[in-house]
Amino acid sequence: MSRLVIVVEKASDWGSYYPSDNVVPAMQYLREPVGGDERTHVINLCRSYKYLGIGHYVSLLGEARGHRVIPSVRTINDLRKRALYNLDVEDLNQKLGHFLPAGGQDTTDLGILVYFGVTSYPALQDLARHVFETFPCPLLWIEFERDRVWQISAIKPVGLHTLDDVQEDAFAQALDTFSKRLWRKPRTRKQYRYDLAMLVDPKETMPPSNPRALKHFVAAGRELGIEVDPITKHDYPRLAEYDGLFIRETTAPDNHTYRFSHKAEREGMVVIDDPTSILRCTNKIYLNDLLRSRKIAVPRSEVLYREDPKQLRDLPERLGFPLVLKIPDGSFSRGVVKVDDETELLEAAQHLFQSTALLIAQEFLYTEFDWRIGVLNHKPLYACKYFMSRGHWQIYNHSARGSARTGGFETLKLEDVPPDVVRLAVRGTAPIGAGLYGVDIKQTRDRPVLIEVNDNPSIDAGVEDGELGEGLYRSIMAELLRRMEAKRIGVAA
Repeated sequence: MSRLVIVVEKASDWGSYYPSDNVVPAMQYLREPVGGDERTHVINLCRSYKYLGIGHYVSLLGEARGHRVIPSVRTINDLRKRALYNLDVEDLNQKLGHFLPAGGQDTTDLGILVYFGVTSYPALQDLARHVFETFPCPLLWIEFERDRVWQISAIKPVGLHTLDDVQEDAFAQALDTFSKRLWRKPRTRKQYRYDLAMLVDPKETMPPSNPRALKHFVAAGRELGIEVDPITKHDYPRLAEYDGLFIRETTAPDNHTYRFSHKAEREGMVVIDDPTSILRCTNKIYLNDLLRSRKIAVPRSEVLYREDPKQLRDLPERLGFPLVLKIPDGSFSRGVVKVDDETELLEAAQHLFQSTALLIAQEFLYTEFDWRIGVLNHKPLYACKYFMSRGHWQIYNHSARGSARTGGFETLKLEDVPPDVVRLAVRGTAPIGAGLYGVDIKQTRDRPVLIEVNDNPSIDAGVEDGELGEGLYRSIMAELLRRMEAKRIGVAA
């Protein structure tokens, strides 16, 4: 369990709130290091974070002591750079239009207070959360100005001592929600060496791990001294409280999973999947070029360009039929179309090009099943055969009525898999990273061919764990433990 420390510049700054052993004056914190070997989270509520001032040194020395501090020194420095205020905030004009009081259409500047990502104005709540995620700081004042369109003109830290009574109440509520420890006695629990956040989406229709598998991950972690805490996208501000991040939600470079991964890596946390793996695996065009450059066997393929219709018309002469067209970032067989003639090719390409400027076309290789080899840190972990959905050429049949239908599966011992299949899987992950990957391979008459390397692979209870059982979850947790221990003692993982 972690310790929470709230640092104030003067004891009187906390005068409006209940006394608490969690609250210490800044000079005491600077002179008398707290926490020892205990994981310590620090909320720095000094009056100012001016360079080389008291507040600046609280964050600076806190980080030197291995404490998780909000705001971090990086955040303090970023708040000085006005160029960073040009945030990509969707519909800012519309949001601020709802915020303006009646008759206030001539207003040219205004501002709001944000307490740990929370504001008193519902129309601007998404904006407040977005700013806090970008600049994690307990108290922020966001100023807006309008010159034809609204924009953020300033983001400033605010001192606790400047708040009035109403604002103090709002701040206390936000702090209580953020920390969950200040006025609530923590429940008694076993002491764990590390805290691991496991990012999940309870509403995801096709998650990479089913609920039973998630419970196995939690149990395996606890056996190894890791408290595995399932979190959701709404817990982004709390991410730095943990020692590591394990993503069990379908990843994409353009949604919150990548932002979580990137922030975790930036905070010096252990993370699977790391942001580089997400970027390299989720774009099939990039992945195809990467694998071909490393002389790894892949299907004959060609990148198609929306602005080059002649290339599309000439494609059958080079690759023949049938062909498979893929959007760059599809998952679970989405955005993958098989075409058998020129008419189907043109129709499918026209449809897919509506969402992407580039497609990848590959020769069609029919097999009754795909190999899925799990690889962790350059070593094979598990092996499955995924059979095609009945009457369909893919594992997932999204055209089926109702939910997507899938084919059967067979889980095997690694020693029962053809050695060249396992070797190809390990070789295929080498240029991507040392994370957790699921490698899809088709075994043709001549040789195995690598189809895809997936970050964030499916690990479902009753499927991928068919041979290893609880050992599969322990192996993954053990690797995360090894990396967290290496981080703690400052050696390369």
